[in-house]
Amino acid sequence: MKYRVLIEQDEDGIYVVEVPSLPGCISQGRTRSEALSNIKEAIEAYLESLRAHDEPVLPSIDEEVVEVVL
Repeated sequence: MKYRVLIEQDEDGIYVVEVPSLPGCISQGRTRSEALSNIKEAIEAYLESLRAHDEPVLPSIDEEVVEVVL
């Protein structure tokens, strides 16, 4: 499954990652790589929790990047 994540570096240099389509699914890491690894674990735990509580699992996304030249 694929989910879009947003990555931002805070004022202390920590990378904060969130998954817009999974409310409350947020993680962080000292490096970008660590933050991405942590959010993968968070997504897995989030989806496991949905399944355990018989809640619908939100579908993964198909996404394209479109470049616009101005």
